Amino acid sequence: MRICWLLLWVWIMVTAPIAAQSGDGSASGPGSSVVADEPVANPGRPTVSTPATITPADYFQFESGVLGAWTSPEFSSQFNFNVVIKFSVSKWIEFIAAGQPHEHAVSDRQTVNGTGGFGLGAQAVVHHGEGVNPTIALGYLGAVVNGNTPDLDFGSFQNGAILLVSNDIRGFHIDSNFLFNEVEQLGVRRAQYGQTLSVSHALAKGFGISGEIWHFTQPFLNSNCVGNLWAVNYNAKKNLVFDAGFNHGFTSTSTKWEAFAGFTYLLPKKVKLR
Repeated sequence: MRICWLLLWVWIMVTAPIAAQSGDGSASGPGSSVVADEPVANPGRPTVSTPATITPADYFQFESGVLGAWTSPEFSSQFNFNVVIKFSVSKWIEFIAAGQPHEHAVSDRQTVNGTGGFGLGAQAVVHHGEGVNPTIALGYLGAVVNGNTPDLDFGSFQNGAILLVSNDIRGFHIDSNFLFNEVEQLGVRRAQYGQTLSVSHALAKGFGISGEIWHFTQPFLNSNCVGNLWAVNYNAKKNLVFDAGFNHGFTSTSTKWEAFAGFTYLLPKKVKLR
């Protein structure tokens, strides 16, 4: 499975430079437009993939939403509220805080209310690209507080490293991630690997559509979870993007269905921390 994903990514990177450069070069999500000197939101939600590009320097960005999930190894149903806060100190480095302030789950006919995990991390761009020339970044996210409610199919990790690649080909924006996580269960720690591939395209009147396929190993189940995600977004303003969509799991240990909705908001005022 991992070899197939690697070959697909290599194919994209090799064929992109010889494709006609008709993409709009925007990495802020499908359906968006960019005006010089005007801050533009750079949504990382609702896909599993995260863009290699980072938010505009000196602006806070909030990504928030709700998610409902049904039929998973850990639960029969789950509802959670999730928040990600991002702040870039330059065009090279972005700091990230992510968590789930509230989660409601039903597992073995028992109702559980609590919180998900909370993590802190950063993302660093190692190469700024444009159009078919990919932007490449490295990221890290570590758990500060563990959650007390059931996880989704790919679980939660103590430490996670990620390689991110983003580019544009013929009007399509592509985000590809390669994840290397350390997961823990009952004091035992194991390595988890994941790959994601998201493709988005702008539609008319500020709307856009995204399709994604993703894969994670499940080391404690000796299995794999694989899902296919589809979402639409609406760019209400250049700093405000709404989204909604669904995800379907393919394997017996994947969450069968997920539905989600949320928004990305880039505060329009600069915040100088240096």
